[in-house]
Amino acid sequence: MIGWSGTSSGWLGFDTDEKLCEEITAATGIPATTSVLALNKAMELFGLKELGLVTPYTDDVQEQIIRTYKTINIDCSKERHVGLSKNSSFANIDEPALDEMVADVASKKVQAVTTFCTNLRAAQRVAYWEKEHGIPVFDTVVTVIWDMLRQLKVDMKPLEQSWGMLCAKS
Repeated sequence: MIGWSGTSSGWLGFDTDEKLCEEITAATGIPATTSVLALNKAMELFGLKELGLVTPYTDDVQEQIIRTYKTINIDCSKERHVGLSKNSSFANIDEPALDEMVADVASKKVQAVTTFCTNLRAAQRVAYWEKEHGIPVFDTVVTVIWDMLRQLKVDMKPLEQSWGMLCAKS
């Protein structure tokens, strides 16, 4: 199983990740998934149509992610973003800032929240946020790992206490 830990199909279109996975599998014979395709599977599994969106991105990228999710009938309009464009700066967003952003979006009564950027240092906060806000939180580092382990039929229940309720679903 090969996992692409990236989120660019959120603004380029989901078909870019679908094509990437097809090409990886064609070249290697190994099934592939991505962070975003896995997030979409999680949304379907949980039966959700609304997703609070937390990112480090600029206005134009954030707006395009919202538009892209509308194509699969997911509302991501309740959102927070930082406005950064330099990839290497995304990891500098600290836990207190992420806590505040997730809390703000969760307070808007969304069905779930995603920390949508694989350079955010957020995976370790997922279970905390779920307990704090009472809704699923899908970090895009966790989603790709979840989908790979799920497809490999690995028991993820032990991961739930750190990486959230998604790990209890298969």
